[in-house]
Amino acid sequence: MEPKYKRVLLKISGEALAGEKRFGLDEEKLQMVALQVKSVLDLGVQVAVVVGGGNFWRGRTSKSMDRATADYMGMLATVINALALQDAFERNGIPTRVQTAIEMREVAEPYIRRKAMSHLRKDIVVIFGSGTGNPFFSTDTTAALRAAEIEAEVILLAKKVDAVYDDDPEKNPNAKKLDKLTHRDLLDRGLGVMDSTAASLCMENKIPIHVFGLNEKDGVVRAVCGEKIGTFIE
Repeated sequence: MEPKYKRVLLKISGEALAGEKRFGLDEEKLQMVALQVKSVLDLGVQVAVVVGGGNFWRGRTSKSMDRATADYMGMLATVINALALQDAFERNGIPTRVQTAIEMREVAEPYIRRKAMSHLRKDIVVIFGSGTGNPFFSTDTTAALRAAEIEAEVILLAKKVDAVYDDDPEKNPNAKKLDKLTHRDLLDRGLGVMDSTAASLCMENKIPIHVFGLNEKDGVVRAVCGEKIGTFIE
């Protein structure tokens, strides 16, 4: 298989890492992600990762908590997932660094763009934790921002659902799968695959987004090779 890209940013939702349990971490899912990332690295592709924290805490779902506080808690949840992914990667022989936008030097490097770029050039996977370091921004926005900063050629959006649909497929069995969209479609139709801030950032920086299911067999590798799975947005 020939890769379509040389540098990618893989965005993994926290819920996808929880598997069927819907909360916490599924070690089989972590191992599956590690093996797919290893296969991508073997193709000569540089990989950065942004991970969500919804399997532990999602700030915007709090009904009474101060929003900024709730969001900071969510950022810490992403660091738990980042460290879990790092452990899974390193157990499979993948050199990995976690960088966080909120400094916690005992467990991770602080986010420094030039250092992240240097790691990637050495085929070290970089996992970005704690979002942008600011409340009111999602990890989708983090993915768009970091992709632009590290000059990634595409965002690979690995989710629980296998593509973008015109309605929620878990609630509507007649929801129609959408194979190809534009960034403007995401904004105008409110499809919910990515928030408007992230979609706008991707549109302004001409960053394509490939949405597919994390449970798709060899999904990450197939997306890196440009196979027509899920939904492609550009």
